[in-house]
Amino acid sequence: MAIDRFELDGFTIIKKLGIGARSMIFLAKDKENGQTVALKRAVYENPEDLRIFEQIENEYDVSKAVNHPYLRKCNKLIKVRKLLKVKEMFLSMDMFDGESLERSKGLSLGDVLLVFRMVAEGLGAMHQQGYIHCDIKPNNILINNESGAISIIDLGQGCKIGTVKPRIQGTPDYIAPEQVKRMHLDGRTDIFNLGATMYWALTGKNVPTLIPQANDIAALMGQKNFAAPHEIYSKIPLSVSNLVVDCVKEDPQKRPRSMTDVISRLDLLIHSIFAKRIGGQ
Repeated sequence: MAIDRFELDGFTIIKKLGIGARSMIFLAKDKENGQTVALKRAVYENPEDLRIFEQIENEYDVSKAVNHPYLRKCNKLIKVRKLLKVKEMFLSMDMFDGESLERSKGLSLGDVLLVFRMVAEGLGAMHQQGYIHCDIKPNNILINNESGAISIIDLGQGCKIGTVKPRIQGTPDYIAPEQVKRMHLDGRTDIFNLGATMYWALTGKNVPTLIPQANDIAALMGQKNFAAPHEIYSKIPLSVSNLVVDCVKEDPQKRPRSMTDVISRLDLLIHSIFAKRIGGQ
């Protein structure tokens, strides 16, 4: 990756926040409106970088097409050209003060369900607007541990419902079978990704997907058996475990029909858990 220090017209670069997939994220100030933003930067160094350029541009386009408080907004897309070729790309995004679910520690079962209830709501709104995220995973869910607010980030693999992608896109530990098989994608794809992320949040382990066993013919014929969350940790209620297992069914038709169904089941689980807490006081 190119050097960290740079200048960009219209922005004051404050500090580096982190490193993404072939990109870096910086804290910056937009001089036009005075807002503090997260600024994603990608630099062309070899032909492989064209894909990150495509994803950044797609993230901007999808963000402009969808709207919900739990979906991080992208504000400006800036392309820096040299000899008519794009050599750098910058994406200005709303700044969210929080850390990823992957780094969040000490969340109770109730907290985990509340977080996923909000994520499901954000994804459900996205689906209603005709788009799917396609890459829900612990790193793409940010949490403010003080306020409890969340932000769903990285819409770079997002697409319109019904899309058939020409190549496999997704994170191997959370990818849905239809993404690997390059079939039509819809809201149930996000339901699988969400369920796989819930499984990880509850157990610290990953659901088997078709990516690690891509050369295993037997695995491609059907999802291998794996332990349900309550079988790993007995304190996880069976009803919670069942929801997670339903979300990661190999056949999309066997998953919950929509995020609305997932939210309804989460609401019942959350009510039950917090009612028991109140009753136990």
